[in-house]
Order: sequence, then structure tokens, then C-alpha cells
Amino acid sequence: MTTVHKKILENLNEAILLFDSTLKLTYINTAGEILLGDSARHLVGKSASYLFNADNILINDLHQCIADNEGLVDRELNINLYQKNITINFSATPIYEHQQETEILIELQQVDRHLRISKEEQLLAQQNTSRMLMRGFAHEIKNPLGGLRGAAQLLELELQDDELKEYTQIIIAEADRMKVLMDKMLGPNKVPNKVALNIHEPLERARQLVQAEVLDSIVIVIDYDPSIPELYADKNQLIQAFLNITRNAAQAINNAGKITLRTRICRQMTIAGKCHKLTARIDVIDNGAGINPELINQIFYPMITDKNDGTGLGLPISQSIINQYNGIIECSSTPGNTIFSIFLPVGNIND
Repeated sequence: MTTVHKKILENLNEAILLFDSTLKLTYINTAGEILLGDSARHLVGKSASYLFNADNILINDLHQCIADNEGLVDRELNINLYQKNITINFSATPIYEHQQETEILIELQQVDRHLRISKEEQLLAQQNTSRMLMRGFAHEIKNPLGGLRGAAQLLELELQDDELKEYTQIIIAEADRMKVLMDKMLGPNKVPNKVALNIHEPLERARQLVQAEVLDSIVIVIDYDPSIPELYADKNQLIQAFLNITRNAAQAINNAGKITLRTRICRQMTIAGKCHKLTARIDVIDNGAGINPELINQIFYPMITDKNDGTGLGLPISQSIINQYNGIIECSSTPGNTIFSIFLPVGNIND
């Protein structure tokens, strides 16, 4: 392959893999390294069987492509590529040059990445609309609450009977409770104190708090990636976001099951239309019954909950906190496997 050809391939967005006639990898471009999550130095020389997780049908098809000198195209193919499940558009093209062994060029275009970005854009639009509505609603409620509380205090000063004062105290207490609820709906209102921190510090604090609440009835397993660089954030805000989600997981499994806290680094991650070189991914996984399918697309709206005693504010508040750092929270759920994935760009969040 000439230098010019390599330069062209390096600037493509699609992953390009070149294999020799024995299906050993001889070249992979930058997009391919990003897709597989490893460097060309580690990948070149690996077999197609290893990279495609011994998918015998696919490997046989590639051998047939070389034998027949015919291309192969497959759309929305779900495969296990280098130990991760993805959906891709797949094309293989044999390359034959005179007096040389036939090589095969494979082009991979990740489909689920585009679906994820589209879903993410919809989620962010819903979150912004919901936040605007809730802020207006909360302000409209807080104004008459202040008048109601003040009137109750004045009335209490005029009453001589202590039994009657109990009623005004109830009014004052309930007005205060409603104000706290409205403040929660408005979300974080303090300027965050951003400092360089390890993402595992607030995550560990949230784990310790939930573990103390559930004692030994729930096993919390940690699977941390120690290589994640520091990021700039308010530690207390991240503790609150992680705590809300981890508590939700504990409640979802009825205080008897397993929660896994897992961290990984993602490269070239697109969030809200912006590509971030490095992004920390924090997964909170539980083996509970799963989220009601009718609620899965609404769980980040305020007041949406399937708990009898829940306020439905924990997830919206967490989403609002993470959004402040150009991140996002996503969720997938099936019975026995619910995953809340928190994506936080790594680097100077003030940028």
C-alpha cells in the first residue's frame, strides 16, 4: 500500500481493515483503532477469527470472497467485534494484483453509534424542554407558597388557643416541605466548585453511603478502570448524581441482589453534537426486574416514578448535574439487567 493510499484511508471516518490471504490483519486506519478501542501496534498481526470473536460463518464468507474474488456486503450486522457487541454495515472487497497474493479490504460503519447519537439528541431536547417547564411551574408555585406561609404565621400570632396553633404550624410545615420540593425541581442553583479529581472519589463515596443503607442485603461489586485521567468537576455534585442513581438501583432490586459499578474510558465520543477525545463512562448496573417499558422513555422527566413513595426527582436532578459538565446519562433495561450509563468528558470542563 502506497503512502498516498494510507494518507487517504487515515482521513476516512469509516473503519478500514486490510487482511492478507490468510486473514491476518496487515493494516488498520485511525477510525478502525477507535472502533476497536486499541492501537494498530497491538492489532496488526491478529487473525480475523480473533478480531471477530471466532464467528465461523463470517470467517468462512471471507475465505470464500478471496477464493471467488467477489465482494461481500451486509447491512445492520450484529457482531462481536474485539470483545464488544456492535451493529455495523459491513463490506469486504478482495484486492488482487498481478503476481501477488489476494488481500481483502474490509470496511466497517458502526450503525448503532448513529442511532445512539439520534437518541441522545432527542433525550437532551426532552430534558431542556422539561427543565424550562418545571422551572416556570416551580416559580409559579413558590410565590403563593410564600404568601400562604406568611399568612399562617400572622394568624398564629393572633390565636390564643394552643390547639388551634397546631393547625397553623401544620400549614407552615407543609408550606416549607413544598418549598423544598420546588427547590429540588429547579435543580442545582449554586455555582459548582470545580477542582481536578479522580472520578472514583465521588463514586466510592456514593457506594459507601448506599452500602451503609442496605447493609449486607445487597452486594455492590466494583470494576474500576484506574487509567481514567482526572476531570474538573464539583465533587459534591457528582456524589449527589451517583448517589441518586445507585439508590435507585438498590430500590429496584428490593434490597436483595447485586449492583455493579463499572468505569471505562471511551475515545472519540460524540455528546450533544460535540466530539470529545476522551470520555469517562460510569455504568451502574443492577439485576432487578427492570424498568417498566412504558416509562423507559420518560424516566428523566420530573415526577415520573413507579415507586409508591417516590418523588420522581432523583433522575432528573442527576441528569441536570451531568449536563452541566457537557455529559449525559443514558439507560437501557431488560429484566435482570438495567444499566444507567453516565458519560463525562475528561479534561477541563470549563472549555
